[in-house]
Amino acid sequence: MQTICLFGSDYASPAELHQALKRLLALPDYYGMNADALNDCLGERAACPTLWYRSGGTEDVQSALQLAARVFRDNGASVKEL
Repeated sequence: MQTICLFGSDYASPAELHQALKRLLALPDYYGMNADALNDCLGERAACPTLWYRSGGTEDVQSALQLAARVFRDNGASVKEL
């Protein structure tokens, strides 16, 4: 099972966070770079990766990270806030 670790302070914007998710999860080129698209892509997988994360960075990044964590949980992932 894949585990990804995200630190909000590593990203200057939600777009950068979604770029990292795209790279780390090998998401398709049509990935829409938002929570709805993340939900669609994770829903296509047999198993959702584990997510470990730490909030930080701008308010926009923190919100995007919290939303991403919710999407992971909704898709059956184990999620741990560090």
